[in-house]
Amino acid sequence: MDEEYDVIVLGTGLKECILSGLLSVDGLKVLHMDRNDYYGGESSSLNLIQLWKRFRGSDKPPSDLGPSRDYNVDMIPKFMMANGTLVRTLIHTDVTKYLSFKAVDGSYVFNKGKIHKVPATDMEALRSPLMGLFEKRRARKFFIYVQEYKENDPKTHEGLDLTRVTTKELISKYGLDDNTIDFIGHALALHRDDRYLYEPALDTVKRMKLYAESLARFQGGSPYIYPLYGLGELPQAFARLSAVYGGTYMLNKPECKVEFDLEGKACGVTSEGETARCKKVVCDPSYLLNKARKVGKVARAIAIMSHPIPNTDESHSVQVILPQKQLGRKSDMYLFCSSYSHNVAPKGKFIAFVSAEVETDRPELELKPGIDLLGLVDELFFETYDRYEPVNEPSLDNCFISTSYDATSHFESTVMDVLSMYTMITGKALDLSVDLSAASAAEEY
Repeated sequence: MDEEYDVIVLGTGLKECILSGLLSVDGLKVLHMDRNDYYGGESSSLNLIQLWKRFRGSDKPPSDLGPSRDYNVDMIPKFMMANGTLVRTLIHTDVTKYLSFKAVDGSYVFNKGKIHKVPATDMEALRSPLMGLFEKRRARKFFIYVQEYKENDPKTHEGLDLTRVTTKELISKYGLDDNTIDFIGHALALHRDDRYLYEPALDTVKRMKLYAESLARFQGGSPYIYPLYGLGELPQAFARLSAVYGGTYMLNKPECKVEFDLEGKACGVTSEGETARCKKVVCDPSYLLNKARKVGKVARAIAIMSHPIPNTDESHSVQVILPQKQLGRKSDMYLFCSSYSHNVAPKGKFIAFVSAEVETDRPELELKPGIDLLGLVDELFFETYDRYEPVNEPSLDNCFISTSYDATSHFESTVMDVLSMYTMITGKALDLSVDLSAASAAEEY
């Protein structure tokens, strides 16, 4: 281990594995270490025995739940936007050859006490029970504006500069009511709270376009895809990529201690009495807690069920977004369900998750509106975890620390953190202008 590396990466969470893969492809000499004896860190997938040990303190789950090895239960459950940044990163790095994907069946929103399919195009808006007749016509006009909008073509802007006009101002031009604004902002544009209404509208329009483009890729019921055997496959796929390009991996390395020189810059990592030298350290917050601050807490319920989530058209995989306003909260709640159709549970079993940012001192109670939508559950587990973000200045200490995973059930915010870290580390932006059709060989429709 007594060698010098360009970068030492600590932790094998998804963010850290993507970065070690990207940096190895760039020709940097990378050492990747983890205190655990498994890949994935916080974003690992557990079989049933591991799940039972973690939540029930026993290694003997009930036999009627089926074989332990048939379970791949994600600890950070998230779907991928089919046309989104993570998929572009997978294709850019050719990691798709290590993975198989399958489309997610449904995308839904909670509105006035009921679950509704999310309309994403002008034609779907006309058929949606979310809106009355006149509201449908107004929504259709707005959807057409978004579909035809091109940032570089002023003729499609209708005289509006979306870098200055707020989302609230743009939507009010079309006279849409609060309920319509709610599902557009939260279920299509995937904003986590209502701050977006007072920010420039361009971001929301781009997010809506991404949703519609992702939906069109599969001609299916949702814009999302998800790997067969769950998300635990992703960190391992990027780890393989790093190894192909000369990266070195060491699991089960206890007490990885970052060493600093006299100027306060990271210069190596010590474990078990050996020190590997380096120019830069990349890690999750748990490895350098003195350079991070707590910014929140996520509550999550995990349910094993023998049926799909009710009122989702028997969908075997589905996302349901519960916008903050519908629940009287400050941020959204997320329902995520996958099943044996994605090889994450035995035949006939479904895994559902309810996630939210903690806003009170009774997080279990906060999740009740989401849990109530699940129907009968076979088993229910509950956990909370703290969210951290870095407070250091990487240019001064050469430490590049990721932010903790949020409560959302999709990946867009996760990958933006990775890309900004990549730019900080390398001084350049990652070119993701890739041909998305190249991924079709690795996808299952």
